[in-house]
Amino acid sequence: MKTQDENNYDDIINLPHHVSKKHPQMSLLNRAAQFSPFAALTGHRAVIQETARLTDSFVELDEDRKEQLNEQLQLIKENLAHKPEIEVTYFEPDAKKDGGAYITTCGRIKKIDEYDHQIIFTDGTTIPIEHLFSIGGELFRNFGASDI
Repeated sequence: MKTQDENNYDDIINLPHHVSKKHPQMSLLNRAAQFSPFAALTGHRAVIQETARLTDSFVELDEDRKEQLNEQLQLIKENLAHKPEIEVTYFEPDAKKDGGAYITTCGRIKKIDEYDHQIIFTDGTTIPIEHLFSIGGELFRNFGASDI
């Protein structure tokens, strides 16, 4: 025996599906979008990830280290005609928060710009001299530790 609820739709169950003559039918993509999850906190995940991202602190060099770097830069200047290949570790400040990262890069030196206080590589990379942490390369291996 059928219940009252089962009899409610007997009169319309076999009728054809209604299609509006005024409004175009919605695409399946747009219909599916109605049921997609709602992101109430748009950008929240990106903010959390940015907050969790760690940065290094800038290390202030002592006078001995600064003197050593100056001697190495002088040696590079004296050998610029040979475009020496060096490895430089420097501090790159973070654009979004305090701190930054120490980056090591290798390349051939094109110029040491004393006016703008930067090292310019042949590939166009520029590094501020005040951000230098260390300099290495074949040029320095030919000299003893006391020479540089």
